[in-house]
Amino acid sequence: MLRGSTLATIDDKGRLKVPTDFRRALEDRWGPDFFVTSVTGEKALVYPLAVWEGIEAKLATLPATDPVRQRFLERVSYFGSQLRLDAQGRLLIQPLLRERAGMTGEVIVSAQLDHLEIWNRERFEKRLADQPFTDDDFRALSERGI
Repeated sequence: MLRGSTLATIDDKGRLKVPTDFRRALEDRWGPDFFVTSVTGEKALVYPLAVWEGIEAKLATLPATDPVRQRFLERVSYFGSQLRLDAQGRLLIQPLLRERAGMTGEVIVSAQLDHLEIWNRERFEKRLADQPFTDDDFRALSERGI
């Protein structure tokens, strides 16, 4: 499992150096291959390739004509690229996604159990302020046994 978050930097060439603790956990469990994508363009989703292939297997069970499947695949394909960590532990965030998500300089790398989210730091902090965790959210978790 991946936990926590940390600051990182997208360099001038669009590469993210995956923070060491996350890199070790990812490589030890899933290896060096990843699918980096987004659905909305507001953040990058960094999936170990094996995790992403599990999502693809579920999508493959839906009819090819399912409009939600089509919209989802259009977006993740548009923003997506299959990558391997380079020798320095970096992943290239493709230009379309980097531009849309405003990923230059400092970013937040946030663990999501089996994948990472990469956010422009200012946008992420605004999101936290605009969408606070409420008492209703706590109740909903409690109803789910958490």
